[in-house]
Amino acid sequence: MSKHNYHIAILSCCIDDWGGSEELWARSLPLLINENCNCRLYKNRINFQHPEIKKLKELGVRFSELDPQRSGIGNVARKMRQIMNRLTGHTHQNPLTFSPLPAVFHKQLRKNRPDFVIIAQGINFDGLEFAYECRQLNIPYAVIAQKGVDFYWPPTRYREEMRRTLQAAQKCYFVSKHNQTLTEEQLGLRLKNAELVSNPVKLPRAPLPFPSAGNGYKLACVARLFIIDKGQDILLRILSKEPWKSRNIEVSFIGSGTDEQGLKELAALLNITNVTFRGQLNNISRVWQTHHALLLPSRSEGMALSVLEAMASGRPVIVTNAGGHAEIIRHGINGFISDATETAFAANMEEAWQQKEHWEKIGLQASQFIKDHVPESPEHNFSLSILKLLNDL
Repeated sequence: MSKHNYHIAILSCCIDDWGGSEELWARSLPLLINENCNCRLYKNRINFQHPEIKKLKELGVRFSELDPQRSGIGNVARKMRQIMNRLTGHTHQNPLTFSPLPAVFHKQLRKNRPDFVIIAQGINFDGLEFAYECRQLNIPYAVIAQKGVDFYWPPTRYREEMRRTLQAAQKCYFVSKHNQTLTEEQLGLRLKNAELVSNPVKLPRAPLPFPSAGNGYKLACVARLFIIDKGQDILLRILSKEPWKSRNIEVSFIGSGTDEQGLKELAALLNITNVTFRGQLNNISRVWQTHHALLLPSRSEGMALSVLEAMASGRPVIVTNAGGHAEIIRHGINGFISDATETAFAANMEEAWQQKEHWEKIGLQASQFIKDHVPESPEHNFSLSILKLLNDL
């Protein structure tokens, strides 16, 4: 499709070594590279030993760190330069942040001069200060929003520039209609350049055999250990009380994150003995070979990959209506959904438990829904959309 050698920059807002918000663009890169696109990834810091980064390197992707690890002397020197620049007025002013990193990105853009930039956000406006730099340099860009937070609104002093920056994007991609609508309502405008995209389902789209429950039920909470978003504290409080405390169940927390210690200490404080913290697992398919259902009490979401993967594997999902979950869950048919409060989620779990004899059937309905409604290759669709934007420049 592409007759030109385009240079594409990807700015990832993910501060972890790797995150679910990076799956869509990362899986699209082989397709873009095959269409004569050269790609460079920008992140605050890059763990070059991470398996996903190694895959990108093998593809020929180049890398730029905006905030590389420095020695103590190097950090002091950088701070001194920043102070001197402020005192002398020789500093780049970004109206959306006080962070120096957009200025670093600005310099890199001027140096490398990409034809197009993909701003891959973790939420719906955490990367707009970088998109602003593209706008200032007249470099076309698209913005991806992977999550929206109902209670986290744009600061008043940033609103107007955020509006302009989103409206100036070639495309604003959202992973759920909920996130698009929330963003529009938070900023008081309708985005004519909005487009819905799906996150890739990394597991085979075939239901796995349903495991025996002869020794009890195994439930999995697959999510980053970050309670502001994922709400694992809600689940622990429910599990600490009857009737769950006496039921023959085991709950596995799959994932890592900044709240790991806090959640473990909460479980110990509440004397919960039927939970295990299994850390980050690379083969999620193995989880669904042995577990019967997903528990996800999220407070904020986009469209959780763990929900899509559990459904594709033929497992019922017991979730909240955060993000786009209500767009894919039919309560009591292919899963169970409730508000993101302890009372509501406890009732949701109880209703699901009373239908546990039907979980296998509900899981099959969930798997069929994914087959029917989620694109086979979202990354392919995304890459085609990007290529069209490039060819229309």
